[in-house]
Amino acid sequence: MGAYALRRLLQAVPTVLGVALITFLLFNAFGPDPVRVALGQHATPEAIANLRRQWGLDQSLVMQFLAFLRQIVTFDYGVSFVTGEDLATQLKAGALVSLSVTAPPFLVGSAVNIGLALFIARHREGLVDRAARVMFIAAMSVSGLVYVLVLQYLLAFKLGWFPISGYVRGPGAVAYLGLPWLILMLLAMGPDIRLYRTLFLDETGADYVRTARAKGATEGRVLLRHVLPNAWVPIITNTVISIPFLILGSFLMERFFSIPGIGSLTIDALSRGDLPILKAVTVLIALALVVFNLLSDLLYAWADPRVRLG
Repeated sequence: MGAYALRRLLQAVPTVLGVALITFLLFNAFGPDPVRVALGQHATPEAIANLRRQWGLDQSLVMQFLAFLRQIVTFDYGVSFVTGEDLATQLKAGALVSLSVTAPPFLVGSAVNIGLALFIARHREGLVDRAARVMFIAAMSVSGLVYVLVLQYLLAFKLGWFPISGYVRGPGAVAYLGLPWLILMLLAMGPDIRLYRTLFLDETGADYVRTARAKGATEGRVLLRHVLPNAWVPIITNTVISIPFLILGSFLMERFFSIPGIGSLTIDALSRGDLPILKAVTVLIALALVVFNLLSDLLYAWADPRVRLG
């Protein structure tokens, strides 16, 4: 297991360097000039030259890229070109808020969706199965924006069960996060349950399942002791690869509910043309994809030892 993990880790290094290079070129070589964005069109040549020197943009692209790699390794992305605030502090605070928005519904929703998919698979081709398929297909056909607007209007504005928007740090944040949690769980329920149901039904036709049934195992035992463990690899794929996109999924929630997370920080940076924040968020999401791809491979080896031979 250790040798497999080390091999996969070494294979991830060129990917990280490639991600860093592409991100650097997009923002530094082909993107807009951050100095002119910050100073405006009527800035004097002297002011432009001074700001370039201050931000290290007067150096060669090679030196700028090496400085960018240093930022990635140290997680020190400098300061905002617009506000002058430290980016590491902003990103850390925003990431914690975003995780408070997305992590609880992701963890609880994953467990609930797997359980419901097992229940539906147990009643395959029955009334429960058919009704669930119709309901989840209909739910998937509705835009996420509709869920936000309708539930915000009904549950927050009309019934007053949740605050319409806002956020406070500490335990009091639960009151403001209840509705975003509910919406995120509903949005993931349809796709996840349909996928897991298909996986479980594929496994129920395998030889080992027929053997277990022939030995007198109950349907519940077959699903829990045989079908579920053998479906772990695709479940891990769907679950782990979804983790980096949690921060993207929070963009909509944060904007509509005025939550000061990474989503709000990124949208504000877009409107201000604050390139360092955009570059930092881009590379962090890309690195998260690489890291969680690596994690999924390690979990494959844990769930199915035969994967280590690949």
